[in-house]
Amino acid sequence: MIIAPVIFLTVVTGIAGMSDLEKVGRVGLKALAYFLCFPALALIVGLVVANVLQPGASMHIDPKALDPKAVASFAAKAKESSILDFVLNIIPTTAVGAFASGEILQVLFFLVLFGFGLAMMGDKGKPLLDIVKQLTTVVFGVVHILMKVASLRAFGAMAFTTGKYGILSLKNLFFLVGSFCLTLLIFILVVLGLAARANGFSVIKLIAYIKEELLLVLGTSSSESALPTLIEKMERLGCSKPVVGSLSPRAIPSTLTAPTSR
Repeated sequence: MIIAPVIFLTVVTGIAGMSDLEKVGRVGLKALAYFLCFPALALIVGLVVANVLQPGASMHIDPKALDPKAVASFAAKAKESSILDFVLNIIPTTAVGAFASGEILQVLFFLVLFGFGLAMMGDKGKPLLDIVKQLTTVVFGVVHILMKVASLRAFGAMAFTTGKYGILSLKNLFFLVGSFCLTLLIFILVVLGLAARANGFSVIKLIAYIKEELLLVLGTSSSESALPTLIEKMERLGCSKPVVGSLSPRAIPSTLTAPTSR
């Protein structure tokens, strides 16, 4: 409900707030390189840990016994899709349709064009930019309301699983979560730790600074829920508001398609 408006408002504000559009391009290229390289490193770490620990082996599941119909539609889409189809699908049929269907890449495509158009208006576009900023404040207020009850979803799911299948059903889940946490520690402390040190700050201190948002992401299995407060904290930390606004939501498509990167 809220993620598409959050992305639209923050990115439009970030792009339109940059007086130098060349700076937007430079920052965008750096962000693109980051979001291509680091998720790939995360996948490598995850594959190594998963193949060494094999957290699903204790469940003794025979893949042949699984219902092939459950994944048939996904397999068909993957087989039929090409790179050209993927690129063309980014272009929405209508701007409203992108928001209505929740296609984040289509929303990003439209809002980037909208942000550049607003930035090119110069002083004439400032009244509209002020309205967008006010709408951003309102939407962030809605997110703060939702965040107070978001963790109840995870509580309810855990209570249902335990009540229906018994406490022993959590054994394999705990092993899976433990393997996942180990993967996170390796990736954060080694990969991100080295990247942070190279840029002059400590990843440990950064984690301590955003610990509430990290707990929210862990409890809700959704990075989108913590996005607004993360943006606010990055701005308080001294990051440029246009840069934070234009870059933060770009991670959303990758988190939607790769849950293990969270």
